Amino acid sequence: MTDDRAILRELFGLAVEAANPVTAVVQALPAPPRGRTVVIAVGKAAIPMARAVELNWPGRLEGLVIAPQGYAHDLTRLEVLHASHPVPDQSSLVAADRALALAATLGPDDLLIALISGGASALMSKPVPGISIAEKFALVKAVLGCGANIAELNCVRKQISAIKGGRLARAAGPARIHTLALSDVPGDDPAIIGSGPTVPDPTRKADARAVLARYRVPVPASVAQWLESPDEDRSILSPATQTHVIVSPRQSFMAARRRAEAIGLHVLYLGDRIEGEAREVAKVHAAIALEIATHGETARKPCLLLSGGETSVTVRGKGRGGRNVEFLLGLAMALGGAPGIHALAADTDGIDGMEPIAGALIGPASLDRARALGLDPMACLASNDAHSLFEALGDQVLTGPTHTNVNDFRAILIR
Repeated sequence: MTDDRAILRELFGLAVEAANPVTAVVQALPAPPRGRTVVIAVGKAAIPMARAVELNWPGRLEGLVIAPQGYAHDLTRLEVLHASHPVPDQSSLVAADRALALAATLGPDDLLIALISGGASALMSKPVPGISIAEKFALVKAVLGCGANIAELNCVRKQISAIKGGRLARAAGPARIHTLALSDVPGDDPAIIGSGPTVPDPTRKADARAVLARYRVPVPASVAQWLESPDEDRSILSPATQTHVIVSPRQSFMAARRRAEAIGLHVLYLGDRIEGEAREVAKVHAAIALEIATHGETARKPCLLLSGGETSVTVRGKGRGGRNVEFLLGLAMALGGAPGIHALAADTDGIDGMEPIAGALIGPASLDRARALGLDPMACLASNDAHSLFEALGDQVLTGPTHTNVNDFRAILIR
C-alpha cells in the first residue's frame, strides 16, 4: 500500500529545499564598489543569505545580520543580532536602530547589499516619532488577528514605520543599494516582502486608514493623528538602486510538481497567490478535491492538488492556531472523511502561527480519531485551536527552523 503521508512529506521537503537562497544569492551579487561594502541582512533566511555573501565576496566586508532568536550561525565576517519573531519586541527596536545607524554611515562610493526575507517586518521594527513602540506593536497585532491579508498588514506597518517602506534606503543616502529578496508573499512584490525597507512604498496614509476602517481596528490617538497628517516624501534618494527577487514560491512548487509527476501523479496546480480566510479557502479546496474524487473530470486520479499563497485567520478564540492548521482542520471537516484523500499544509519557514510547528497532515480518519480522543473538531476550529488537535493526533509536521521562507505549501493527494 502506498504511504500517501510519506509522499506528502517528501514533496514538502523538496519545496523547502528548492527555496534554499544560497545559490541564488551567489548568482545575483553585484560588482564591488570603490568604497565600502556593507551588508544588512534581515529575515528568516538572513543567515544563509549572508553566509553566501561571506564566502563569495572578494574584498572587505562589514555589516549586520538580523535573525530570529534561537537561529544558530557560523558567520565570521558579519555581526549577528537576534530579534523577536513573529511578535516584535524591544530587541526588534534595537535591531532597527542598529540598521538605520549603519546605513547612515554610507557615502556615494559605498555599496549596501540588502538581503531581505520573510520575517523582516517583525525582526526590524521602529515606529515613527510620536507613536510608542507598545502602540505600534499592539496595532500590528490587532490587524494580524482581524483577518487582514499580508498586503493590508504591511500597508499599515509601513505607514507608521521609521524603517519600512524605503526608509532604510533613505538612511543610506547616496550609496548604491543592491537588494536581494526572497519572496514569501503572493505576487512576489518586493515592496511587500519584509515591508520593503529598501523599496519605494506605493501605499499612502489614506490606504492604511482604509485598512483599519475596513476591519474596524481600534486606533490609538497618536496613530490616528499621524495617519491624518500629510504624506511624507518616501522617494529613495539614491538613483543607483536595484532590487531583485531571487527566490519565489513558484520555484518550490515546480520542484514538488516535477517529483509528483515522476511518481505517476497528475498535478493540478492552483497557483501561489491564493489568499482569504483559511477555513473558507479550505472549503473551496475540499469542493475541488471531492469533484476529482467523485467524477475525475477536473483532473484524473491519482491527483495531487497543489496551492500556495498566504491565507488569513480571524482570531475568535484563545487556542493554539496558525493559518495552515486552521486550513487543514477546515478541510478535514469539509471533506467529511471522504476515502482516499490525504493532505498536508505547512509554512516553509517551519513556523505556523506562534509556535515552531510547520503544519500538519490529515487523512480520511482524522476527525474520527480526534473524536475518539475526546476532542471536538468543531469546537477546536471555533476557538482557533487546531494545533492542540493535531498535537493530540501526532500528526504535526515538525521541521525546526528551515532558514528560508516562501510562504505556505498545501498539497492534497486524491486516489
